Amino acid sequence: MKKITLLTLLLISVLNNYAQSKGTGVLTLQNNMTADLTMNSATSKVSLILTGPSDRWFGFGIGVDPGFGMSAGDVLVYTTSTSPALTDRNYIGTGNPATDAAQSWTLTGDAVSGSVRTLTLSRDLTNADTAGQDFQMPYASTNSFSVVGVRASSATFSVGGHGGAASAGYATATFAPLGIADFSLNASTIFPNPSSGAFKVITKTALSEINIYSQSGAFIKKIIVDNLDASEVQVTGLQTGVYLLELKNDSDKSWKKIIVE
Repeated sequence: MKKITLLTLLLISVLNNYAQSKGTGVLTLQNNMTADLTMNSATSKVSLILTGPSDRWFGFGIGVDPGFGMSAGDVLVYTTSTSPALTDRNYIGTGNPATDAAQSWTLTGDAVSGSVRTLTLSRDLTNADTAGQDFQMPYASTNSFSVVGVRASSATFSVGGHGGAASAGYATATFAPLGIADFSLNASTIFPNPSSGAFKVITKTALSEINIYSQSGAFIKKIIVDNLDASEVQVTGLQTGVYLLELKNDSDKSWKKIIVE
């Protein structure tokens, strides 16, 4: 009876944690950029998994509408020309966005797979950085807001405000309550797919092992994962075709397909 009671309490705790989270899922932005936002009322944090080009600067605007280049807006910018590479900024015109005095985002993951860079980061839902124009996200009242992914059209272009359609992709980030399935390995995403053999497995739960099989079921390779949030996979020598990925951790397993071109 004690064991059953303990398991019941653990299950209630897990379900309550999921009930306190809501997310957008993967948002596809123009120019091969994606964003996935998750808000958690228990931790008062918002997490962001952002993908962009690995060879040039790119940015992510929050709470900005189309044509934002000449107006104010909260933005993150990643560029190897600064240290640190990721900076919290605000748009006040068409030039180089000003860097906030207070840097609100924490970068926990930065990995490159082929032409794609994947950033994993988090921030408090609300803060006092009104001078930096940080977009405030109170959990109870934040259900959607506009976002934009922006990148340089050339690897040689310096950072600047580019709000035109050629360099910016807009979307509406709409949050929905997350359930247990949203945190399972089945909710993992593979990017890019198709791939040249270098790709990234992005998951919101622990990932300990990746097994690669041919479409006919022949075992090819086992990869032990050290990073529990996201894993970069480099596989050379694979012929063009469809392969199966078996994702595993101590309590879960899921299958995904990857196309190698």
